[in-house]
Amino acid sequence: MTLFLTIVSGLAWTVVYVDAIRIGFRDRTYAIPAAALGLNFAWEAIYAARSIATGITAQGVFNIAWGLADVVIVYTFLKFGRSELPGWVTRRLFIGWAFLLSVTSFAVQLLFVAEFGWDDASRYAAFLQNLLMSGLFIAMFVARGGPRGQTLLIAVAKWIGTLAPTIAFGWHGNSPLILGVGILCSIFDLVYIGLLWRSRQISPRG
Repeated sequence: MTLFLTIVSGLAWTVVYVDAIRIGFRDRTYAIPAAALGLNFAWEAIYAARSIATGITAQGVFNIAWGLADVVIVYTFLKFGRSELPGWVTRRLFIGWAFLLSVTSFAVQLLFVAEFGWDDASRYAAFLQNLLMSGLFIAMFVARGGPRGQTLLIAVAKWIGTLAPTIAFGWHGNSPLILGVGILCSIFDLVYIGLLWRSRQISPRG
């Protein structure tokens, strides 16, 4: 059951990343909120490297694929992200902010490893940053005044991609923390899906 749910989650998140790349270039923006993108890229780079070093598993294959996809999403952020900020944010300030965000993201992931060990750190960090992403997607919708740079496919795939490991590691793994945070993710994800669905009825693009 855990392997099945891991594959479901892996495929769903792959859909998120592929569509984020597509929509990023289409709308000339970035499709994953910046803070969540930084944490995701750091998580995937660290755990993909560990998978290569210790032996490839099903999750390891997905980690490597996600890390490669994130490189492209990071590119869309660096290429188009400054246009989402106020005019006083110069290119130099933007690059400095992106660098600080990257360093902070890697530091946070490594601190999780130092505190909890590799196995628990990967799960705790993943679910907490997932909850952050769920909230930031709603904030992105509000800040952009609609669904620009976002799609219903990303929202639904993100929800499924989080729900599957919530069942695997929260319910079957008997972890109140993962189960609770996973349920909160679902609540926020369903709100976000509702916002995109409503906007789609008004404007069918995307």
